[in-house]
Amino acid sequence: MANIEDVLAYLRPNGGWVIWGQDFDTIRYDEGVKPITKKELEDGFAKYDAWKIKDDAEKTAARQAILDRIGLTADEAKLLLG
Repeated sequence: MANIEDVLAYLRPNGGWVIWGQDFDTIRYDEGVKPITKKELEDGFAKYDAWKIKDDAEKTAARQAILDRIGLTADEAKLLLG
C-alpha cells in the first residue's frame, strides 16, 4: 500500500516538495512547483497502486528484453554485476 511520499513522487515526479510526517498540511513546495490539492492527493492514492504494478511490469519486460538480446539469464547477469 502506498504512503504519502509514494503518492507525492507519483504526482510530482520531478520533486520540489518536502513533507514532515504523513499529513497533507505538512507538505511544503519549492518556489515554482504547483501544489497539489487535498483531492488530488486522495485521488492519487486510488491511482498509485495500479500505476506501480504497471510500471514494475514494464521495467521487468524491458530488463528481460535486454537480457534476451545479449543472451543472458537474469541469474547470469546478477553474477556479472556482482
